[in-house]
Amino acid sequence: MAIQNVCILGATGSIGKNTLSVISQHPDRYRAFALTANTNVSEMLGLCREHHPAFAVMVDEASAIALRSQIKGVGLKTEVLAGEGPLVELAAHTDVPIVMAAIVGAAGLLPTLAAARAGKRVLLANKEALVMSGALFMSAAEKSGALLLPIDSEHNAIYQCLPSDYRCGETVPSSVKRILLTASGGPFRTHSYESLKSVNAEQACKHPNWSMGQKISVDSATLMNKGLELIEACWLFDVSPSAVDVHIHPQSVVHSMVEYNDGSVLAQLGNPDMRTPIAYGLAWPERIDAGVSALDLFATKELTFERPDAQRFPCLSLASQAFEQGGTACAMLNAANEVAVAAFLKGNIGFTAIPDIISRVLDTLSSNEADSIESILLADQEARVQASRLV
Repeated sequence: MAIQNVCILGATGSIGKNTLSVISQHPDRYRAFALTANTNVSEMLGLCREHHPAFAVMVDEASAIALRSQIKGVGLKTEVLAGEGPLVELAAHTDVPIVMAAIVGAAGLLPTLAAARAGKRVLLANKEALVMSGALFMSAAEKSGALLLPIDSEHNAIYQCLPSDYRCGETVPSSVKRILLTASGGPFRTHSYESLKSVNAEQACKHPNWSMGQKISVDSATLMNKGLELIEACWLFDVSPSAVDVHIHPQSVVHSMVEYNDGSVLAQLGNPDMRTPIAYGLAWPERIDAGVSALDLFATKELTFERPDAQRFPCLSLASQAFEQGGTACAMLNAANEVAVAAFLKGNIGFTAIPDIISRVLDTLSSNEADSIESILLADQEARVQASRLV
């Protein structure tokens, strides 16, 4: 088997580093061909020294200059590129069959879409690409023959529980009754609404089960992450929000389930470790060692499930409403959330203000057709301006 080149969009984040961990266990199968980041020069230098990619991209120009100097200083042959353009170019590079799309937020849209248009195996960890441009993205993948493999643990679990000949973008078989999307509930699962008004960023970023970046940790705390995942599930599996039930599952052992018409419920279980879905995406339809310890059900002891509380965590309902509204509503939802979360992390607004700002943006702005990348990016920008005013 020839070694396959992998482009990792967002290499210095948790998904990127976990992808490199899996790749390093299989040097006979995979090579880190291109790594990208925004401004984290020290992390990128360390990754280049360890994995020797052909290319390293820093979106920030000054960071690229600094990295280029340091790369030269340690005698590496990695070529350092700067700006957003190289992200798109490397995602579509002819020598790259596999793209890990792990840039957080709207910044990952264009390179992820480029990978889909180029017919790559797209390991989709950037849910915003589907949230913002679902119809456009799925159409591009269908036209090019790109293989979409979801990396979010929940969507990866759903994919594993569907028939083996199913491919993302197709309508799920008529034998499927419901998709059961699990959520940990985040760090504030048992908090009262009143107590949520006084929680801070440090508390919100202490996820009980997963080690994640700040933005996604806050999204998990508000349940917006699950709202975005609901939208993603609707696009990946061609279902409506009414066919997706969210189950709060604090142990994060059952990663999601699929209920069939005969009464069967198939579930995918495992330790909360992102290397499992990453390895599945890299090697599908094979399964390879991910370096993850086996699940000990005796130690787990119990698996519990709860209904989400829409009053304490309204972001889930906001996401469902945006999908039903269609057009650019989901792009506006995502943009308003990114602005609100950034403001919360800076201490400029309270935790419960996040869904309030999102709701007010969606009520103020009109949704338009999401039939071009230009219309989507325009809606994204308008929502950011409006959300910034409310902050």
